Amino acid sequence: MSIYERARRHAWFMAGALVLAILFVLTVEQFAGHSTIAFGIAIVGLVLANARMLRMNCPVCGKNLFFRGLMVVPWPNRTCGKCGSQLDNPQNR
Repeated sequence: MSIYERARRHAWFMAGALVLAILFVLTVEQFAGHSTIAFGIAIVGLVLANARMLRMNCPVCGKNLFFRGLMVVPWPNRTCGKCGSQLDNPQNR
């Protein structure tokens, strides 16, 4: 599996984690009232789930697939923005 495919799966995983975090906060708010603790738990969970993003780098130059300059975007690059390598090639793991 290519590095791009793993990064793409991570992006979908994070979309699902975001939906679950929102549902968790809404459920706690429905039954227990407004809770900043539930919101904090959801944020910490999302940060921990997204930590694997930092290991998804170009195998040639090491640039992260999710960074575009100083910005972090929710979808990975198919082509490295620094060295131009094709990241969807199965040889790039």
